[in-house]
Amino acid sequence: MSRFDSKVVIMTGGGSGIGADAARRFAAEGAKVAVADVNLEGAQGVVDSIRGAGGKAIAFGTNVADEDAIIELVEGTVEAFGGLDVIVNNAGVGEDPTPIDERSLSDWQKVIDVNLTGAFLGAKHAAKAFKALERPGVIINVASILGVVGFKGAPAYTAAKHGLLGFTKATALELAEFGIRCVGVSPAFIRTPLIEGMEDAVLPLHPIGRLGEPKDVSDLILFLASDEASFLTGPTYLVDGGYTAQ
Repeated sequence: MSRFDSKVVIMTGGGSGIGADAARRFAAEGAKVAVADVNLEGAQGVVDSIRGAGGKAIAFGTNVADEDAIIELVEGTVEAFGGLDVIVNNAGVGEDPTPIDERSLSDWQKVIDVNLTGAFLGAKHAAKAFKALERPGVIINVASILGVVGFKGAPAYTAAKHGLLGFTKATALELAEFGIRCVGVSPAFIRTPLIEGMEDAVLPLHPIGRLGEPKDVSDLILFLASDEASFLTGPTYLVDGGYTAQ
């Protein structure tokens, strides 16, 4: 399959987990991929694997909560690959289950900055690039089931992901006239470094009887980024093994 021949994709949080899997799969289907991660070594490892398989990719060390870093990522991608077609705002951080009355403002703010403001900055500068290039584009925001339900001990993460669903809708409405789509993906607990050590505790929450794998989410991300989803904009789609059906 070559759904993304000649397409250029930015993947934030691309150094591991869902982002790494999706970046490799975009490249395997013909895309040129900018792999961005706060851990540059992780991003470079994914790039090396893509190039080793014959694909095209470039690594960026990017803190998505830093607007200058996002500008460098978007402009650097356009310069390196000659355009931009898709950005996947996938970077995210979790939080420790500190009691709400003991939680520091700095801990709260970090989670909001990465998980919500980071998606805003990615969407902002990708949209600017899409308009300048006079081409349609796709913005995909990776949210969470915690954008739909709550979770004890994760107030900032839950607030950020709820906010991301609303942000996705508002952005889709604003950019529709330019042919730019904005959609979201809400995974349940996926077997990635983000839930390391929690696997046994969260497994029973999924009626399907297993945890999600990165490929389960990548399947949906690639579909939403493709022309097959050209009439889809605004919603955020669940990938949750029945978690929120209970």
